[in-house]
Parts: sequence; C-alpha cells; structure tokens
Amino acid sequence: VSRPLDHLGAIRTMERYPIERESPPIMDREPVYVPLQTGILVIDALVPIGRGQRELILGDRQTGKTAIAVDTILNQKDKGVICIYCAIGQKMSSLARVVAQLKKSGALEYSIVMIASGEDTPGLNYIAPYAATSIGEYFMEKGKDVLVIYDDLTHHARSYRELSLLLRRPPAREAYPGDIFYIHSRLLERATHLKKEKGGGSLTALPIIETQAQNLSAYIPTNLISITDGQIYLSPQLFQGGLLPAVDVGKSVSRVGGKTQLTSYQEVVGSLRLTYSQFQELE
Repeated sequence: VSRPLDHLGAIRTMERYPIERESPPIMDREPVYVPLQTGILVIDALVPIGRGQRELILGDRQTGKTAIAVDTILNQKDKGVICIYCAIGQKMSSLARVVAQLKKSGALEYSIVMIASGEDTPGLNYIAPYAATSIGEYFMEKGKDVLVIYDDLTHHARSYRELSLLLRRPPAREAYPGDIFYIHSRLLERATHLKKEKGGGSLTALPIIETQAQNLSAYIPTNLISITDGQIYLSPQLFQGGLLPAVDVGKSVSRVGGKTQLTSYQEVVGSLRLTYSQFQELE
C-alpha cells in the first residue's frame, strides 16, 4: 500500500495513520451546508452534492460512471478541494486513460490516485478504499476539504467475498458473507464535515457501483443505497440515446444536498423535477 507508481521516488512521511479507524462521533460533526460543485449541470441543479456528503453513483456497465467522477475531479481546480481517486479491481488500461486525462488537465497537482488493479491480490483490493479514506482523513483533520471516489465498490465486495470463502466463512445472500453491510457502512461513515474545533475539514465520498441489467434491488446496490445520502442513477437507455451524462432524474436523489444549493439554483430549478416527470408521463 502507498508504493509510488509515478517513478518520482519514494514517499517520505512524518506521520502514520491506521487503515481502520472509527468514524468521527456525532458530536464532532457539522451539518452539510457547503456545496460541492461537480461542473455537471444536471447534477448541480437537480441532485446537488454537499461537502461531507456520501452520494452513490450507480448504473450498468459502460454508462459513464467513471466519466462523472473524473469530471468532478477536474472541476475542483482552484476550489481548494483535495481529490483522491481510489481504483479497485479496474483494468490497468482503463486506469492509464484516467491518469492521462488527469495529468493533461493539471488535476494531479491537487489529486492522489490510489490503484489496486484487477491484477492485484484480493487482500490489496480489500484494504485499498480504507487506505484512501485514511489519507483523506489526514487532510480533513488539517482543515482541508477532501473528495474521495471509490471506483468501484462492486469489485471491493467481490474481493471480500473471495477472501471470506477462502477462509470458509458461511456464505449468505449471493454468497456474500453476513457482515458485508458492515464492511461498507464503516467505510462510508467516515465521510463527514467536522466542527471547527475539530479542524473544520470535510470528507465527501462518491462510491461507484455497477448494476446488472438495471437491477437496483440486488444485494450490494440496496445495501449502499441505504448507507449513503442519495444516489445518482445512470440509465443505459439515455446513454444509448446519446444523452450524456445519462442521469435518470426520476431515480436519482440527494437527501441532504438540497440544503447546500445556491439560492440562484433553487429559484431556477424549483419546479424542474416535476416538469420533467410530467414530460416522461406524456412521452
């Protein structure tokens, strides 16, 4: 973990943080009230995200989930947000394209990329998101705003399932171990907005998961929908129709982000969701 991959030499550290840490107690947390602008109009207008929020991005394969995450990172330039992109179980060819795009846009100046590829062991894939969160917590406790993207937790769940089956733990639904909900909840509960006396920083989590045949009621999607503060659902039909980003407004929601939205946005998009729903009924 934390072995440099950019050939720029070893990383010299002065502090050590444990990979597994308890989430901040509720008395140390502030309500989410500062917006995190993604630069994507449909999200900022209809599914707004706040700093310290946990917003799930889900959809079928090849519907633009990673593209939304990368665009969000690119939009944080000159906004004082430190971005951490944690790749879990991805192909190295895909990761090379993501890193090249971040480098070309100058985003690596304020970003950290943590890679546990599909070629790595299940153990490394399992601990990667926890390590990325610990890095984010270091900056958060220094008063910084941090954005952590987990791409994706579907591979993380599969890695944990593989480890559990090798250890002969009793399988439950879809052969996942019984504590898979706790595995993800204790990870995402570490995202928060701290009070000023505790540093005043924030850690925003954007976990990504892949659905199968638009099945939102599968085990892992339902778990993460219940853990997070909302979800952005990407529709294959919209993607195939050329509407990008393919955000299905009807199935997307942000439970706390509306409190962070700028007044100008609220005035413009107040009735837009209702109008869109009526349009879909007529269509």
